[in-house]
Amino acid sequence: MTRRYCLLALAAASFLLGQGQGEHPVTGRQIAGVMGVQGADWLNRPEREKEENPEGALDALGIRPGMVVADVGAGTGYMSLRMAKRVGPSGKVYANDLQPEMLRRLRENAVKAGLANIETVQGEEADPKLPPGRMDLVLLVDVYHEFSKPREMIDKIRASMKPDGRLVLLEYRKEDPNVPIREEHKMTVAEVKAELEPQGLVLSQVIETLPRQHILILTKAAAAKAAAGH
Repeated sequence: MTRRYCLLALAAASFLLGQGQGEHPVTGRQIAGVMGVQGADWLNRPEREKEENPEGALDALGIRPGMVVADVGAGTGYMSLRMAKRVGPSGKVYANDLQPEMLRRLRENAVKAGLANIETVQGEEADPKLPPGRMDLVLLVDVYHEFSKPREMIDKIRASMKPDGRLVLLEYRKEDPNVPIREEHKMTVAEVKAELEPQGLVLSQVIETLPRQHILILTKAAAAKAAAGH
């Protein structure tokens, strides 16, 4: 790691909110702290392009014009702005975050980018405040592992999805000890499957084309069952 990367990593760790949020009741996984707005520079670091290949991730998801999508834990809009360009004027992005200051910065970034199809939504720890039944896709980029009330959040996110909607988690690979991220900010495929499938979701696809992250695609169990029947 470069000296700048190390300094940013240390700074990001010092700006976590809600440290020690407990364990997930199913897997016993340690729930990580949430990044505070003071760590926004970490979210927008130049190295992120190489480390995470965000455009490659969105390419793999097949986001199309006209889609209604959500970016939960959007921060300052690193992924929201990219998705807004892809769904176009006929589509919409719901950009969710817990912190008003993150959302204020996101709105500023959207204005600078000339994007008018992003709606910011201030959520709560147990509710992302997304409209029910409208989402073609809900994206969580290095966010799910920070949910202090994961089961409640997933129930609400599932309710926001269309019958054929997708929930997508990008999570740093815990299986890989060479990924330079603290362990509580990584997840294994097995953890995601164990935690989310009991909540009416099916881990339908795992894509491993990114440098450090899993792309984990979940669909509603009823939709997956119907698809299997055809």
